[in-house]
Amino acid sequence: MLRKIKTSVVAALCCTVVGAGAAGCDGDAVENWDPFASATRSADAAPISGTEKIEVAGRSVNVSCSGDQAKGKPVIVLMHGGGDGLDKLAAVQKTLSEQNRVCSYDRLGAGASDQPDGPQDFSSAGKILTGVLDRVAGDRPVVLAGHSLGGLIAARYAPDHQDRVKGLVLMDATPPTMLDDITKAIPESAKGPAAELRAQNLAIFQGQNPEKLVIPDGMVRSAGNIPVEVITHGKPYLQALPQYGPRLEKAWAAGQRKWLALSSDSTLSTATDSEHYIYVDQPDVAVQAIERVTAQAAR
Repeated sequence: MLRKIKTSVVAALCCTVVGAGAAGCDGDAVENWDPFASATRSADAAPISGTEKIEVAGRSVNVSCSGDQAKGKPVIVLMHGGGDGLDKLAAVQKTLSEQNRVCSYDRLGAGASDQPDGPQDFSSAGKILTGVLDRVAGDRPVVLAGHSLGGLIAARYAPDHQDRVKGLVLMDATPPTMLDDITKAIPESAKGPAAELRAQNLAIFQGQNPEKLVIPDGMVRSAGNIPVEVITHGKPYLQALPQYGPRLEKAWAAGQRKWLALSSDSTLSTATDSEHYIYVDQPDVAVQAIERVTAQAAR
């Protein structure tokens, strides 16, 4: 039962690998990164077809692109959850690419991309995303569709990049105040599996995860009036932890509503038959939401 709790609940709260240890740090590498610096946008580079390694900030990043670019339509960029990789999104990417240009990528520390040089924050993760967008979209607008941790990163990135991010789809995205939510839902006095789960998640949010990403809480900043669809799970599963599970479910639901502050044109819906992996449990819900936002962003 404990293993089941670890697998489902930890995957939900931060969507990463249980038991990932801390890695060595190279803080200087992160400090020297300019999160707003952009390489020359590669509008004239040959389009990527299939999976390819590209270089961003001196690191090898695994990228996959499919589908044809239609005039006036944004490029869709799919963003995986923690502990996953672009391969998890392959089926959704294939479906979307029938009518759209769609790309995905492995963040540093995930999938087939390089390991990060040291600890990452949202700025350094954003620099990698900027480099990916420069290569796969050039000067074209993009729609970011992120699951779990990928949704959190997309939501933190969009307000500072309104020149290119023209729509967002957040699929059960990690809430903006998840660290505080966990500590309130599971008190320090908790014992047994609950105490272990609390400790695991605190460590993960402090950077002890495969991406070495430190995940602090923060306010939701506006990305203007871009179309935003927030989709939350409809099948409770955080309640796998007796006593504290209902608190976690309530906090998660509140966190999804907080994301509505991203835009004056945001909506919240529930994937009634889905647990955390909405795009796996109900791929049609994910695809339709992404296509709606893409169509709105093209206007």
